[in-house]
Amino acid sequence: MGNFFSSMFDRLWGVNREMRILILGLDGAGKTTILYRLQIGEVVTTKPTIGFNVETLVYKNLKLNVWDLGGQTSIRPYWRCYYSNTAAVIFVVDSTDRDRMPTAAHELHLMLREDELQDAALLVFANKQDQPAALSASEVSRELNLVELKDRSWSIVASSATNGDGISEGLDWLIDVVREEQM
Repeated sequence: MGNFFSSMFDRLWGVNREMRILILGLDGAGKTTILYRLQIGEVVTTKPTIGFNVETLVYKNLKLNVWDLGGQTSIRPYWRCYYSNTAAVIFVVDSTDRDRMPTAAHELHLMLREDELQDAALLVFANKQDQPAALSASEVSRELNLVELKDRSWSIVASSATNGDGISEGLDWLIDVVREEQM
């Protein structure tokens, strides 16, 4: 009987639960800045990620194993090596990079067709909102064709990794959705 209640509380409050999250997007979108904003709460100087960064953080009583994968053209085909057991994907878009929106949309939809990600929730950060001429979250959503995603929980949040705007709100949504889907 004790195991039953322990299991029930674990499910309700997420105690001792682990979750694998991938942070993906084209190079220069702000993925690593978001990762370290989440982990240490401030901006650190980064350089282009060749390969990956992985950090473990605790958020809302969940242990998150967050994988930040490089977004250069030559690295993107290797993203699929990390899809297994992924609960959620955070896709980061540079909202000022209008020329590469079609490439970002292509990579996003290509990735989401993979069987291993069929049940993964999707959070899109329309990043760099603090920059002049940034597309709004609704414009980024339109550019990425997010309305086509009918069989998946997804959200888009306007964000700025450098000043922290939108990051907590996006992660709160993601955690709530993943918890709900795993119950």
